[in-house]
Amino acid sequence: MRSFRRDSTRREEAPEQSMDPRAPEEPPYRPTVIDNAIYCDGQRVDNPGSLADAFQRLKQMPDSLAWIGLYRPKEWELVKLAEEFELHELALEDAIVGSQRPKADRYGDMLFVVLRAARYLDDVEEVAFGELHVFVGPNYVITVRHAEAPDLQVVRKRMESDPELLRQGPQAVLYAILDAVVDGYAPVVAGLQKDLEEIEVQVFGGDPSVSRRVYELSGEVIEFQRATAPLVRMIDGFIAGAQKYGSNEELQTYLRDVADHAITVNERVAAFRQMLQDILVINSTLVTQAQNAEMAKMTEASIRQGEEVKKISAWAAILFAPTLVGTIYGMNFDHMPETHWAWGYPFAILLMGIVCLTLYLVFKRRDWL
Repeated sequence: MRSFRRDSTRREEAPEQSMDPRAPEEPPYRPTVIDNAIYCDGQRVDNPGSLADAFQRLKQMPDSLAWIGLYRPKEWELVKLAEEFELHELALEDAIVGSQRPKADRYGDMLFVVLRAARYLDDVEEVAFGELHVFVGPNYVITVRHAEAPDLQVVRKRMESDPELLRQGPQAVLYAILDAVVDGYAPVVAGLQKDLEEIEVQVFGGDPSVSRRVYELSGEVIEFQRATAPLVRMIDGFIAGAQKYGSNEELQTYLRDVADHAITVNERVAAFRQMLQDILVINSTLVTQAQNAEMAKMTEASIRQGEEVKKISAWAAILFAPTLVGTIYGMNFDHMPETHWAWGYPFAILLMGIVCLTLYLVFKRRDWL
């Protein structure tokens, strides 16, 4: 049975700030850094040991680019990160709170991007969603990943193998991340298409559990649509401001390609949602037809049973008439004139016959017999 489940992990609650001098000290700053690199002219030139070191290297090398990848950092780690790179407090708040819709907010020379990655789990036939935050500054890109997808190490290797693209700076890195997220939607679309085909077979096969599966798949499609729908407008905004923020024509072309893929995904997701609505209508119609057919069978059986009851009742009434006459004349009373009458017996038999015939004719006219 399909069950709708998200892959994004709930962040740990922020530790309470206590004024008690005996409260435990804050743990040492050890962020969950997946990779921390400094690039210059499209080449990797340094691997700082900490975020503070990376920030110092940026000061020493003004033309360099820092690309830092974090995986499920704690709140205090993000606070330290914001202090080192002077990230805007509103962007930091969104990154800490999480559960953000896909969006792109600009704070001065810093761009904060929220993306919703997705992947299809074949073994359980589910769509797993994850949240990705990207801080893009003049000479740095910081990614905060809270799920397994997308695999940004693959994105980094791709960029490092293409120095010409990496040389274009933070906007090129943002493009590569967007491209990876959108490309990751393709297997999800294929998986949802397969699920829809299976549901169609269940609907026309009369499977009673299909309604629940349609409902759960509808929830996944809606969540998927929320992840993909804002991307087209977001990428169009990047293209519109490309020249202002130093993106050349080649990078704009790449962004248009990502936008085309996002449009295709959105169209497919919208079609899935419409198909699920149609399937619900069809399933409801088929269920109603099956219920009507069952009710018709029950009505026919009830009618047949009523006819049998009428016949049994009619014959019981006919047979009861001679019993009544015989019971009356079988009573042992001395003062019953008919018992001493010579024609008493033939009269009783004739009376029984007349009553039975009369009842038979009455029931026959009323179609009880």
